Amino acid sequence: MGTTDDRTGQRIVPETTRRADRHPGNRYGNRPTMKDVAARAGVGLKTVSRVVNGEPGVTPDTERRVQEAIDALGFRRNDSARVLRKGRTASIGLVLEDLADPFYGPLSRAVEEVARSHGALLINGSSAEDPERERELALALCARRVDGLVVIPAGDDHRYLEPEIRAGVATVFVDRPAGRIDADVVLSDNFGGARDGVAHLIAHGHRRIGFIGDMPRIHTAAERLRGYRAAMEDAGIPVEDRWMSLGVTSPERVRRAAQEMLSGPDPVTAVFTGNNRVTVTVVRVLFEQSRQVALVGFDDFELADLLRPGVTVVAQDAAALGRTAAERLFRQLDGGLVAPERIELPTRLITRGSGELPPAG
Repeated sequence: MGTTDDRTGQRIVPETTRRADRHPGNRYGNRPTMKDVAARAGVGLKTVSRVVNGEPGVTPDTERRVQEAIDALGFRRNDSARVLRKGRTASIGLVLEDLADPFYGPLSRAVEEVARSHGALLINGSSAEDPERERELALALCARRVDGLVVIPAGDDHRYLEPEIRAGVATVFVDRPAGRIDADVVLSDNFGGARDGVAHLIAHGHRRIGFIGDMPRIHTAAERLRGYRAAMEDAGIPVEDRWMSLGVTSPERVRRAAQEMLSGPDPVTAVFTGNNRVTVTVVRVLFEQSRQVALVGFDDFELADLLRPGVTVVAQDAAALGRTAAERLFRQLDGGLVAPERIELPTRLITRGSGELPPAG
């Protein structure tokens, strides 16, 4: 028999038989120890330690009894204590902007793969673009004795990490540089990629080109705006203030910005979008328009190639960013690096149709 939770509709059936031979008392927080294994196997603590750590000096019969006790009790070695004795915790922290952002999926996976190849565990969390939350998360990871940090910064002052770095915590920033400290950073060529994307629109006859980006205090947004301005200046095209809009990437804000640029007697004929979240909203707005408007977006996104026309993008390699940052981190940990460096990875223009549309009319 069981009970039903009125809130969720889930049927709850108590498990009474599976705990018969377990430790009595509280079900949680009572993990078996090497002392428990030693008592059950009838051997000394040192003998259990030798078996657990694969050390010689134990007879096959004794090893079998210890292993049977380990299996019966569900004992697992405490790697935290073991690696602390060696001065390394075999774990690194990753501070992301937003775990739900698809851009960070391949980046996080690449960091994890490098960590795994070095026998380390990855622990990650999201700052939600909040500098104070970033600080709390980074310091919480340091308090848990991670060996290193890979940080996508939300703030612009990282002096709070200086004591941790001096104490030996390897630190690499990725996607955006650190603020007010010297540290390794791995970036995409945000300026060059944006300049190439806007130049592509200009080459297809556009002169009234709008730019919709993220908040201007963010390094990537500022660099992409700078690339937009540079391309327009190189072509001798004066930029009107109403063609530029930076702010939060919420669909409501982006929609308003796009609609304003596309209205009036002299609307823009093309739009350059500063990241994939902005691009998706602008695609929806353009779908509602009766006029033909060209579009190039910074960052690729899923299904961009299946739209009609496909969306032309400036693609950055998120996996390469994560992999390069993680490899840099482990080189620090191995003592192979001295001075911090700034590494900039190239972007790639992928033409699919939307960026090649000529000006309407």
